[in-house]
Amino acid sequence: MTGNTKKRFLNRLIFTFFGVTLLLPLQSYASVNGAKADTLFRRNPGTVTPKGPYRPERTKKSDILYTRLDVQFDWVKQQVPASAVLKFKSHFYPQNTLELDAKGFEIKGVALLDTVRDYGVLTTEEITGKVKKKLEYTYDKRKLIVKLGQNYSRKDTLFIKIDYVARPNNVSRDKPDDSQSDKGLYFINADGMDEGKPRQIWTQGETEGSSCWFPTIDAPNQKFTQDFYITVDSTYKTLSNGLLVGQEEGKKGTRIDHWKQSLPHAPYLAMLAVGDFAVAKDMMPNGLELSYYVEPKYGVDAHAIFGRTPEMIGFFSNIFGMEFPWEKYAQIVVRDFVAGAMENTTATVHEEGVQNDTRSLVDGNSDAVIAHELAHHWFGDYVTAEEWGQLPLNESFANYSEYLWSEYNDGKYEADWGNLQEMKQYLAESETKQVPMIRYFYKDRENMFDSHSYAKGGRILHMLRSYVGDDAFFAALQYYLKTHAFGTAEIDDLRMAFEKITGQDLNWFFDQWFHRPGHPSLKIQQEYIAPSGKVLLKIKQTQDTTATTVYRLPLKVDVWVSGKKSQYEVLVDKVNQTLEFPAAKKPDLVIFDSDAQLLGVVEHEKNRIEMEFQYLNADRFLHKYEALSQLEGSLADSTVKNILVKAMDDPFWKLRQMAISNFGEYAGEGFADIEKIIQSHARLDPHPQVRSEAIITLASFGDNNSDPIFREALTDSSYQVVSVAIEKYLMGQPNDANEIAAQFENSPNDAIVTSVGNYYAGLAQPERFEWFLEKMKSMKPTEKYNFLQVFGKYLIKSKQDIQRKSIPVLEGLARESPSYFVRFGAFQALGLLTDIQGVSALRKDIRAKETEPKLKEMYSQFGDL
Repeated sequence: MTGNTKKRFLNRLIFTFFGVTLLLPLQSYASVNGAKADTLFRRNPGTVTPKGPYRPERTKKSDILYTRLDVQFDWVKQQVPASAVLKFKSHFYPQNTLELDAKGFEIKGVALLDTVRDYGVLTTEEITGKVKKKLEYTYDKRKLIVKLGQNYSRKDTLFIKIDYVARPNNVSRDKPDDSQSDKGLYFINADGMDEGKPRQIWTQGETEGSSCWFPTIDAPNQKFTQDFYITVDSTYKTLSNGLLVGQEEGKKGTRIDHWKQSLPHAPYLAMLAVGDFAVAKDMMPNGLELSYYVEPKYGVDAHAIFGRTPEMIGFFSNIFGMEFPWEKYAQIVVRDFVAGAMENTTATVHEEGVQNDTRSLVDGNSDAVIAHELAHHWFGDYVTAEEWGQLPLNESFANYSEYLWSEYNDGKYEADWGNLQEMKQYLAESETKQVPMIRYFYKDRENMFDSHSYAKGGRILHMLRSYVGDDAFFAALQYYLKTHAFGTAEIDDLRMAFEKITGQDLNWFFDQWFHRPGHPSLKIQQEYIAPSGKVLLKIKQTQDTTATTVYRLPLKVDVWVSGKKSQYEVLVDKVNQTLEFPAAKKPDLVIFDSDAQLLGVVEHEKNRIEMEFQYLNADRFLHKYEALSQLEGSLADSTVKNILVKAMDDPFWKLRQMAISNFGEYAGEGFADIEKIIQSHARLDPHPQVRSEAIITLASFGDNNSDPIFREALTDSSYQVVSVAIEKYLMGQPNDANEIAAQFENSPNDAIVTSVGNYYAGLAQPERFEWFLEKMKSMKPTEKYNFLQVFGKYLIKSKQDIQRKSIPVLEGLARESPSYFVRFGAFQALGLLTDIQGVSALRKDIRAKETEPKLKEMYSQFGDL
């Protein structure tokens, strides 16, 4: 899974709100890059994360083998009248009760049924006729304990039927392990009063949300097959796990859709969705059907959004050594989703940020999150972590699969750029949280969905791949998958798979990376001894080795002498250690970890000349990136300036972008020539990020020489470039500013509208108030947060009557927006109005009544800003 209001991690976006820099999720890795980002807020170093109680795998008293659901929907009450038939048996020891998770239900009755071979082919009436006897039960709104009347052994297979009403809005939340936000099943715009928002129903099971809408043993170590009969208004489409094997006309304009999942999976992966969707389809060569469910207005864009999926499936099938193991693959986009995306078996749910028109995809697609959720169908769905403390067995692989797809599809530099962002994300979290990857002790299972399980886990797998080699790495993954097919696993199962394939003992690797917290911090002092012709690297592991460990780090070192590179394999395994390498003269450059695979912090001081050499000669993205980063701010040096000019034509877009950004506000020697180069990139660079950066840099010169380029960029193919060009063009207050603003104020792209809003905010015209409100209504959560910033700027400059009119709008967003970062943005915007009586008390009340753990944490970290 990726990015969620409480967890899930994909890309991240960086927001600045009135001077406060926030790293917020958008999962999906969201609007442009796909979804995955947990919120990372920096606290005081040294904060210790509470350990929490021991969390074992859920004891298996009984096994659910099969689930049949017959569900209907009460839109008015937002309830689910339903019945469930469960096929189960005792796991090993005889049982006289069946303990089920069932949160917030109204239980109508429980009955033991006569055993039949397949309840999936029976009508509800026929099932009722099979009732053998009614059963007694106890129910405390969380656990339904069914009394079976006698002991049954593991050789006995039983069927029970439970009639109930699920009430997801009434789930209890007053016990320590209760989720403070999960409802399992969500009605969206149930009364139809939210103009412009579709009416939908969808589910979200991870971690224990499925038991909010059907009775089950809601633990990841359970696996069952299922038949779901979904009764809906005949105008709606449905989606669920498995195949749609039947549709029947129901009563009063309804239809009953029968979805059958014939392969076993865990309860948290069960799903359904209901709504008005356009459906586009693809077909794999082996006959596997793929489908993409989007809102009708995006129907023409569905293949542009999801069209790489067939190639992804072929790619992952090849490298994992196993064909896609399920019956179909569907992807659906829903409104107000509480996670970035969710890998429900055969039916992934995405939040609305992936839903873009084809032109928007020029600026970036959602391949990262699409690859992430698809890879879960091997790692997570097919082989499932047995307990939430083992979550990296699911999420680390899905995270690393983003790298694998990017490496294959976009090239190694693009993959390594993403790899660097992931490492930074983990390192930011590690300043306040260092816990083992595999956690047998934790306070809240939702806390497992962090940068450790995702970003750090993916980087660990990258190191493991580098250590054992590609052939062994992928052979071990294939062995692991086949050995635990349709079952569960723990971290030692993965270790033993790698040991089986490689013939090596890998306890040391798994112990230091999966079972211990932290990461290595290395300080390297370099010295050349001329008489002996040696270069020395004095290495000190500076991490707290009592809290973490002394790391064993096999890696490579490159030593460049007279322009020639020699590479050495070394092992760092002591707190203090000196490595020696032959060098006939002082080296041009020494690169520690030449494969750029190490997860950790390396402090290796190099001078400007070495960094110049490194950019010009290194062949790894990370080393070139490091060199350019270190050369920033040195434009007074002609050699550095020439290298940065050269880097503006680097084959990789990110390095070009970095080089161009270095010339912001430049006014030195050769300015005219440099300005022409940047103007050329603003017009012609193939990458929109570089064109945008060029426009930003040109605007920093303040000479108006580039106004025609800004004007020209208003017709760029990239929405991002257009939005930047509008902002920079209007900033110069040209004569046609109002005309240009009016031309773009109704753009279908939210970023462009936000740029226009920034211009209108500066004017602070009272008549624009309704325009701001109208535009904010239809924006996606990501852009709504950004738009709140320009709305805040507008309010600051406005008179108090406009400010007062905004208070109920901001209050509504701060209390009720489905996106917690939008709630936070509205709360902060209210903070600009505290001079108005009652606003401070209102903010205090909003903060006190917030239930989302992540947002409560944000409030506590930042105080009342």
